[in-house]
Amino acid sequence: MGILKDGFKAPEDIKALSLEELYMLSEEIRSFLVESVSKTGGHLAPNLGVVELTVSLFNVFDLEKDKIIYDVGHQSYVHKILTGRKDAFGTLRQFEGLSGFPKREESRYDIFDTGHSSTSISAALGIARARDLKEEDFQVIAVIGDGALTGGMAMEALNDVGDKKTDLIIVLNDNQMSISRNVGGISTYLSQFRGDPGYERAKKEVQELLDRMPLGKSINKSVDKVKDGIKSMLLPGMLFENMGLTYLGPVDGHNIKEMSKVLKVARDMKGPKLVHVITKKGKGYVRSEQHPEMFHGVPPFNTDNGKAKAQGKTTYSKVFGTTLMEMAKNNRDIVAVVAAMPDGTGLTGFKELYPKRLFDVGIAEQHAVTLAAGLAVGGMKPYVALYSTFLQRAFDQVVHDLCIQKLPVTLCIDRAGLVGDDGETHQGILDLSFLTPIPNLTVMAPKSLDELKYMLYYSETFPGPLAIRYPRGGDPEDFDLPPLKTFTPGKFEVLAEGKDGYLYATGKMVQKGLKIIQRLQAEGLSFGLVNGCFIKPVDEALILQHLEAGKCIVTLEDNLLHGGFGSMVLEAAAGHKKAGRILPLGFRDTFVVQGSVEKLYEKYGLGLETITARIRKFAGEKNE
Repeated sequence: MGILKDGFKAPEDIKALSLEELYMLSEEIRSFLVESVSKTGGHLAPNLGVVELTVSLFNVFDLEKDKIIYDVGHQSYVHKILTGRKDAFGTLRQFEGLSGFPKREESRYDIFDTGHSSTSISAALGIARARDLKEEDFQVIAVIGDGALTGGMAMEALNDVGDKKTDLIIVLNDNQMSISRNVGGISTYLSQFRGDPGYERAKKEVQELLDRMPLGKSINKSVDKVKDGIKSMLLPGMLFENMGLTYLGPVDGHNIKEMSKVLKVARDMKGPKLVHVITKKGKGYVRSEQHPEMFHGVPPFNTDNGKAKAQGKTTYSKVFGTTLMEMAKNNRDIVAVVAAMPDGTGLTGFKELYPKRLFDVGIAEQHAVTLAAGLAVGGMKPYVALYSTFLQRAFDQVVHDLCIQKLPVTLCIDRAGLVGDDGETHQGILDLSFLTPIPNLTVMAPKSLDELKYMLYYSETFPGPLAIRYPRGGDPEDFDLPPLKTFTPGKFEVLAEGKDGYLYATGKMVQKGLKIIQRLQAEGLSFGLVNGCFIKPVDEALILQHLEAGKCIVTLEDNLLHGGFGSMVLEAAAGHKKAGRILPLGFRDTFVVQGSVEKLYEKYGLGLETITARIRKFAGEKNE
C-alpha cells in the first residue's frame, strides 16, 4: 500500500495531498527509481536529485495547460512517473519501450523532445512567444541544470529572454557542481521578499527620496555604487539580474514547502524569472550520493553493492585514454580537450596524471574545437574527445577553425555508429556524412581495439586535421584479426581475397564483415574482405583494380548512406564509369530508434542474414 501504488492516478492528484503525503510520495518515487533503474539501466543520479523539485512543480502548476520543458531530459523520469508511465518503466530505453528522454509522441505531457543539452530555454521561449502572439494563458517553465547552463546556446537564450522581457520561468537546478551553493533561511526569505510587490514599491520610494535630496552628482553616483555593492553582496543572482531576469533563490530543492512557496511567487509575477534551486545529485541512494558521476548513466546494477551486473570489458574509450596517456608521457606537447565528459571519453586517468594538460570546457563543443585550434596555433598537439552525436554541434568550427587553416588537431569521435538504448538523439550515424565533404580533413576508423592504438600513434605526427571515429563498447571475443600498424593516406587493408567480389567494410563493421564472408563461403560464394581504414581519402587504386578485374564491391558502414563510406567509394568508381558494380549498405534516410544494437541492425536491414541475402542476390545479378 502506498500513494504511488494505489492513490495516484493523474498529475492533478498531487494537489490534494498534504505536505506529509508529498514527502511520502517523494520517498516512494525514490525507492521505485532505484529498484527499476537497477534492472533496466538508465540515468539514475540526476533523477534522484530532482524528486522533490518535480513534485513541487506538479504541486504548483497545472499540467493540463502549463508547459514544462526539461533540458537534456536526464532528469525527466520523475515527470514520467507522475504522468502515468510508472507501469512502463520495465521497458525503459528498450526497443519499442519507454524513452529515456522526453518524447512528444509518448505523452501529451512531454512538451518538447530533448536529448542534447542547453536547448530548454530557447524552446521554452519560443513556446512562450507563440502563446503571447495567440493571446493564450498558461505558464511556461524551463528546467535546466547548472551543467547545461555552461552551453553557449543557453546563454544566448538568456540574453534574448532578458532583452525582450518575455513572461517565462527558468528553474535552475544547481546540484552543487557549479554556481552558488548558498542554502538557508535567508535565501528563501530573500526570494519571497523580492517577489513581494512591496519590494519593488520600496525600491522606487527610496530612489524618489534620493532624487529629491540636494546631493551633488558625484555623491549621487557614490550612493548608486553603494546600493549596487550591497545588492551584489546580498543577492547571489546579480548575473541574471543584470541580464534582465528576476532572480529568486537559492532555495533548497528538497524542501517541498519552501520550493512550492517560491514557485508560486514566480508563477504570480510577470516577466522573466529565474528560480535557483539547490539539489543533491543522487540523493536517497548512498552510493549514488557518494559517486554521482558513476551513477549518472548506469547499466543494470546490484542495488546492494552498486556494482554493474555485467562485468566491464576493455572498451574503445578506455584504449583511447590509456594510449593518450602513454603518448603524453613522451610528448609534452600533447593536450586533451573534452566537453564535460572526461569519464565517458576515457580521459579520467589523463586528467589525474596531467591536470594542466586536460581542458574540460563544460558543455561547449563549439568552444572545445576552436580552443583546440588555438592550442595548435600555439604549438601544442591537441586531441579533442567528443561523442559523435555531440560533434554535430561544432560543425562550423571544424570547417572554419580547423580545416581551412589545416591545423594538426585530432578529433577523437567516440560512440560512432549505433549506441543503442539512448535512441535517435544519440545514435552516431551522421558524422561521416557531415565530415567527408570538408576539404583538408582526413577521416579514419579502426577495425579493432588494438588498431585504435596504432591510429593514435599515427596521429601524433600527422600534419593536418584528422578525425578518428570508433564505437561504443569493445570487440567481440571471437574477433582477433591482427591490427594494421602502419598507415598510408588512402590505402586500404585487404584481409581476404575473393573470386566473386569484395566486401569493403569500415570500422566496427569489419567484424560483421568477417562473419558475412564466412557465411557466403558456406553458400559457395567467394568474397574477399577489405578494411576501409580510411574513409577519406578512399583507396581509389584498389577500387579500380577490383572493378576492372570484374569483381563486384559491396560497402558496409554504420552511418547514413548519404555522404558516408559507400558514397566515397561510389564517387571514386563513378569517375571511371564503374559505379554500377557497387552495392552500398548502411542506414537509409532515417533516424534510428532505441533498442539493443543487434536488434536495431536487424530492424534497419543490417543483420547478418539480411546482408548475406542481399549480397547473394547482388552477386547473382552481376554474374548473369
